[in-house]
Amino acid sequence: MHTPTRYPVFGCTLVCTLALGVIHPVHAYELYSDEGRHLNADMTAVFGMFNSRKNYDGTSGGSTWREGFIKYGLSGDQSLAGNGTAYGAFALVSSATWGDGDSGGNSVGTERTTKIEDAYLGWRSGDLFPLLGKDGVDISGGRQVVKVGRGFLINDDGLNPGKGPADGSLNRGGAYYLAARHSFDQTAVLRLGGQDGLHGSVLWLKSDNRIQAETELAAGTLDYTAQPGTLGLTWVHGLDVNDQWASDFQRQRKGMNIYSVRGEGDAGIKNVSLAFEYAWQDKDTGPEKAWYGEAGYTFADTAWAPKVTYRYTRYSQNWDALFTGLSTGYGTWFQGEVAGNYAGPFNTNTRIHHVGLKATPLENLSLGALYFDYATVRKSNALNLDGRELDVYAEWAVNPHLIITPLVGLYKPNQDSTTGGNQVGGNGTNLYSQLSVAVPF
Repeated sequence: MHTPTRYPVFGCTLVCTLALGVIHPVHAYELYSDEGRHLNADMTAVFGMFNSRKNYDGTSGGSTWREGFIKYGLSGDQSLAGNGTAYGAFALVSSATWGDGDSGGNSVGTERTTKIEDAYLGWRSGDLFPLLGKDGVDISGGRQVVKVGRGFLINDDGLNPGKGPADGSLNRGGAYYLAARHSFDQTAVLRLGGQDGLHGSVLWLKSDNRIQAETELAAGTLDYTAQPGTLGLTWVHGLDVNDQWASDFQRQRKGMNIYSVRGEGDAGIKNVSLAFEYAWQDKDTGPEKAWYGEAGYTFADTAWAPKVTYRYTRYSQNWDALFTGLSTGYGTWFQGEVAGNYAGPFNTNTRIHHVGLKATPLENLSLGALYFDYATVRKSNALNLDGRELDVYAEWAVNPHLIITPLVGLYKPNQDSTTGGNQVGGNGTNLYSQLSVAVPF
């Protein structure tokens, strides 16, 4: 595979939940329920068809491929007679890729596997500690998704390479773009203070993802939430990596400290959304910084209630993107369907201007357009990934059990593979298309 950076940290896998929870809540099938306990059967099937006229792995001719996965399992909770509530889940994921494999060379089209995805237990305190609020103590552990803030540093373990890179040794079993797998292999999480006022968390997690060098880390957060929004602090400390899978770049995670200050909310202004995060990494090769600022406005009294968003993001030359992922929809934090998943830049050594527009003509239909402008921060000894991208998409919840999401992307790099970039076949505009279908139960 042609690696788009000097170290194997790929930008791939926009999680593509296909608007699950974005335009329609997902409901599990209730197997049993009474006042003290619930047991649900959970299943979601997702299938996608993809085409890219250009490739970014050193091969010519473009790629056409398909991806799919099914996640299925059980979840439930049990009241403990005034002593809080126990909860847990267990789920498997079966995934596959067919066809040419993706245009970044991360999959080859023959990936197939079934593995455990979720296996965790937890306990919430209910009203046991009134000073901490409802469920003011929440303890959980096992195989689960862990997210910090808006996912700028830690969102999930969602990188899903196939057999393309490293002669297949990093293969997670298909569905690279759809990102079939998100859970960290081992976690322990303590959350204190509920969702309002002063609250925080302490966590430990370990990845079993080889492309993430099976990183182990600890982290803590401290947040204050009021009506205008949330202000928070994050600390992350790298504990270890597996040297067998780690690049020289990833080995710097051991002993690395990351600090960030972040915020999001409306600042008390109707129809406004604001967010920011400023983070810095203290590691052996020196400090690295990444930050973004975002502002949006919803024209609530206009037909279709359109929302316009602008965001500026900057990642320094050797910023480690760590466990970022799809957070609040398209463009966070894989910025651009072509760039963020196949071509780059991959959340390092770049600055990005982003403008988004989203409207809701029907209760079950959203339409959106995303524009990105990329500039490589330092071009010495690095690919020149300057370019622009426009993505247009729809999210259609046909009914509670069928969600259809078509998307078309136009990506125009300044350079091609012969002049310092990585698009094969010239630096003309690449036409990218996908159609994804989700069936939640």
